[in-house]
Amino acid sequence: MFKKILIANRGEIACRVAATARRMAVRTVAVYSDADAHANHVRACDESVHLGGSAPKESYLRWEKILEAAKATGAEAVHPGYGFLSENEEFAQACADAGLVFIGPPPSAIKAMGLKAESKQLMEKADVPLVPGYHGADQNPELLQREADRIGYPVLIKASAGGGGKGMRIVEKKGDFAAALASCQREAINSFGDDAVLIEKYVQRPRHIEIQVFGDTHGNYVYLFERDCSVQRRHQKVLEEAPAPGMTEAMRKQMGEAAVAAARAVNYVGAGTVEFIVEQRDDGSMNFFFMEMNTRLQVEHPVTEAITGLDLVEWQLRVASGEPLPLKQEQLQIHGHAIEARICAENPDNNFLPATGTLHVYRKPQATAFQRSRVRIDDGVREGGVISPFYDSMIAKLIVHGATREEALARLDQALAQTHIVGVATNVQFLRGILRTESFSKAKLDTALIERERAVLFDQEPLGLPLAAAASIANTLLAEKATTSADPFSRRDGWQSHGIATRPFEFEFRGETKAAELRYLHDGALALSVGDVAGPLEIGSFPTGELELMFNGRRHTLNVYEDQSTAHVFTADGATKITAVDRLAHAGDTHAEGGRLTAPMPGKVVSFAVKAGDKVSRGQPLAVMEAMKMEHTIAAPADGTVEELLFAPGDQVTEGAELLRIAA
Repeated sequence: MFKKILIANRGEIACRVAATARRMAVRTVAVYSDADAHANHVRACDESVHLGGSAPKESYLRWEKILEAAKATGAEAVHPGYGFLSENEEFAQACADAGLVFIGPPPSAIKAMGLKAESKQLMEKADVPLVPGYHGADQNPELLQREADRIGYPVLIKASAGGGGKGMRIVEKKGDFAAALASCQREAINSFGDDAVLIEKYVQRPRHIEIQVFGDTHGNYVYLFERDCSVQRRHQKVLEEAPAPGMTEAMRKQMGEAAVAAARAVNYVGAGTVEFIVEQRDDGSMNFFFMEMNTRLQVEHPVTEAITGLDLVEWQLRVASGEPLPLKQEQLQIHGHAIEARICAENPDNNFLPATGTLHVYRKPQATAFQRSRVRIDDGVREGGVISPFYDSMIAKLIVHGATREEALARLDQALAQTHIVGVATNVQFLRGILRTESFSKAKLDTALIERERAVLFDQEPLGLPLAAAASIANTLLAEKATTSADPFSRRDGWQSHGIATRPFEFEFRGETKAAELRYLHDGALALSVGDVAGPLEIGSFPTGELELMFNGRRHTLNVYEDQSTAHVFTADGATKITAVDRLAHAGDTHAEGGRLTAPMPGKVVSFAVKAGDKVSRGQPLAVMEAMKMEHTIAAPADGTVEELLFAPGDQVTEGAELLRIAA
């Protein structure tokens, strides 16, 4: 076994690898960028080496600096995690050339599975089922049109070198093919430097089911069962679970053996995932087709660990050090059900726009033991830390395990309710909404689930104005009580000689201004009216910091966190926020944005689609920004004329920076 390894990654996966290494008495070396100088993964390792600037190309993608760090610290091996350099064959080869063990597959396997078309040709030879399609090298547009006609519409055009949903187009009919092909090729060349495409039959009502495989240097292979990753947004996974609902033992064996055949075809070593698209037939049966192989550890590997009781990072280290696989296929078993939720800094109601900022509050549910735990949290952040624009938007992975899927679902909902984050927008309430949909709760899964349930997932308010206002007012009163002197004449809630006193409040709630009135009754009791809801208000608190509230005929236990003038309210039923309006603070404030256009987040200006003097229409794309590995289009808020561009492509901008000016 290795004495020391370098972890060529950051965030939760670096912390995850470090935890297993520590348990195995293997010392670890962290690498970090300027933005990550005080990050959790740096603290989690025994040593650390600075790589460079905050942007990945200045730090985590500089593999020559990583190799220098490994040699300088005496590391024997490099664990790449996932993302960054994990599937870079040149980096894997450079590690070998430098005398370091790359904790992953050989460069030849990474190369073989890196291009979609070539990998599918290999799978065809290995008798792995493929979606009907064209994967050839001839990219003549007329030939591609004929192949699409032969396959039958709808078809899916995919960039051969693609990933993350880029370079993909669904074509419903023959007449749309040429334009879709040209668009797909443009995106592919811009994103991957390669405009080659493949064409496949578009599988309707598809599920995304993947198989975890492992190989060693002794020619042994196993599959560690399946994960269902059908719930996706922007072709990226949101919830993953194991085992896949509705999976029969016969199909599990078929898919597992096909995945092992795929791994064997490229002499695979280490942890890998073979992804399949699964067709759901009208008679309830399913058919599966090879999609791609990820030549690394997956983000969702914890659900496999939960149902098998195994540590996959430990297996990676053992296999990389030359040991045989710890178990044979017949020794592997499934225990219970596990679900993973990806908690991300993003706004689901604004097209999942990534968010940045400081984690003013970051409270997590109580976690339990490591592998087959009831609740597990994998993260790389802490309260007071910053979510920067330079890296992925994922804050944490919340993994639960139960004896049944129903038990796991209930446990995940409870754990999400106990996850309190203030400072950045998150998808926590959106995730809870998915769990409650009929589609997910009844395991009616396919990759269109989120779109199908759009009406109950987006723009939802779980608590409502009366409770939000009551919670904010109660929190204010408790804070005042804690800071008010014992002098009875200084108290606002004491006995009134003139009977009832009133106190007005004004709030901003879901974009509208709302009023509330609190009445101090002569006996010290309180009454609150919010809109057409009125009644007694009773307030209490617990030593744990929770607030107890009786209002509108219901008792509520909740947490309220104040962030400037905004109260963030968390309950078992959901969470919301409400902002107290200080009329004096806003008096005379006549500032308006007018024709200004500002950056919705920190990031890089990729391009402008207009120039000074151009006339533009409402909704017209004006600029493209890049942040958190994603591109975002800035559109015109109204008709007008471009007066001035204030930045150039390639410039880094802060959140709120004015990008261009438009005159009405």
